[in-house]
Amino acid sequence: MKPGSPDHTSQQDIAPPHSSYIHAFKDTEFLERDELRPIRIGLELLKPELIQREEEIHSTIVVFGSARIQEPEAMEQALREAEADAARTPDNPEVRRKAAIARRQIALSKYYNVAREFGRLVSSTCQTDGRCDYVIVTGGGPGIMEAANRGAADVQAKSIGLNITLPHEQRPNPYITPTLSFQFRYFAIRKMHFMIRAKALVAFPGGFGTLDELFETLTLLQTGKTDQVLVVLVGREFWESVINWQGLVDHGLISPTDLNLFHYAETAQEVWDLIGCHNGVIPK
Repeated sequence: MKPGSPDHTSQQDIAPPHSSYIHAFKDTEFLERDELRPIRIGLELLKPELIQREEEIHSTIVVFGSARIQEPEAMEQALREAEADAARTPDNPEVRRKAAIARRQIALSKYYNVAREFGRLVSSTCQTDGRCDYVIVTGGGPGIMEAANRGAADVQAKSIGLNITLPHEQRPNPYITPTLSFQFRYFAIRKMHFMIRAKALVAFPGGFGTLDELFETLTLLQTGKTDQVLVVLVGREFWESVINWQGLVDHGLISPTDLNLFHYAETAQEVWDLIGCHNGVIPK
């Protein structure tokens, strides 16, 4: 039978007799086996690293903060809706609780604009002459993360998003540079990528995820695993209300000098001044 004739069947047209016949690197079912976890971890570490090298990302600034803090206009609308619900059902304690939270979050909504301004300020200052220094990197989600990526996008600069696969649907925010939008399966590898090129960690008000990353970075600094990352907490009133730093000192659980591992700031310019002075970008 000649090739090209109606009855000719090439080797490629023959269905494999079993999944064992599929190339290992193409067999997704095989790659999902528990025994292949070390391979998956290695690939998850390597892929974003190679892409960032190709994009010439030299250094980064990590920005963390709550996914629930939206821009003021959205938070004001949420408050109006919560108060309307409370007015309709004044005896419902859950509805009253949500209205109270919405009122408190109005005060936090200012940090969306601060994060956006910070992303814009850093990106317009450092991404010049084709270099990619102090590139904004976030967890890739909404809220404060979106604001920082958005600030970079405002000045047509690159920014990075390190998203994570979660039980509930999560999509990367639309302001991340498309070629620098990554999705991770393993929190540990994602955390490594946050730190590999980081010159600073800027923590805005946030929940468990923000606290997790903050305390991991402080631990690395405290134990001498890194000395190049400056930690800046934005919103002193918030941070001192949720963490009793002095209490940790008073109980002898951290040293008084450990309180020097982080700094406070209120505005985008104050954050940038701290980072710039620490890393020699801005003269002291």
